[in-house]
Amino acid sequence: MIDATENTDETNDVRGARERRDIVSGEVMPDSRLMRFVADPDGNVVPDAASKLPGRGLWVAATRAAVTTAVEKKLFARAAKAQVTATPDLADRAEKALVTRMLGDLGIARRSGSLLLGFDNVLRGLQSAKPPKALIEAFDGAADGKRKLYAAAHRLELNCAVIESLTSAELGLALGRENVIHAAVQPGGLAERLTFDAERLSGFRLRTERDS
Repeated sequence: MIDATENTDETNDVRGARERRDIVSGEVMPDSRLMRFVADPDGNVVPDAASKLPGRGLWVAATRAAVTTAVEKKLFARAAKAQVTATPDLADRAEKALVTRMLGDLGIARRSGSLLLGFDNVLRGLQSAKPPKALIEAFDGAADGKRKLYAAAHRLELNCAVIESLTSAELGLALGRENVIHAAVQPGGLAERLTFDAERLSGFRLRTERDS
């Protein structure tokens, strides 16, 4: 039987992705669609974006609506089988935790030399022998430049993830520049992790179709 905890709810699909049970819907789904929460020593429910904090994992679909439902219906206490407290701002804190994690990874990518920054550099990267694995476009950036890069990636038949979960200001904060619209990350663990977290973050951003 699969339940909400990390010790007894894990299965694997052919790609090796872990699956968990959402405490709101009861649906078993890949952890790329879920957010882990734990209770801290004081019994307060906190988001665990990296899925590494100690304690019993409480898994919720990575959407603002699902986390809000879990709070309002006191489903965290039911799943934890303990008196735990989940505050109304939990969805906001989950979103912030994911953003912080992604910005940290972008900073690492910049320092390691695996980041391409700016339209021209990204376009040259797409046309290179080792194209980037993740194409990052500011959530609030102009559509024209995005379309040109998407068209180039499509024309070159590149299997690269497109990330549009972060704003220009957030990208600038991570990369130490203003008005960052276009970036890309070379293949590797950072690109995979950014893609994983972007999928989850999209469920907390108000303008996504998932929460419309």
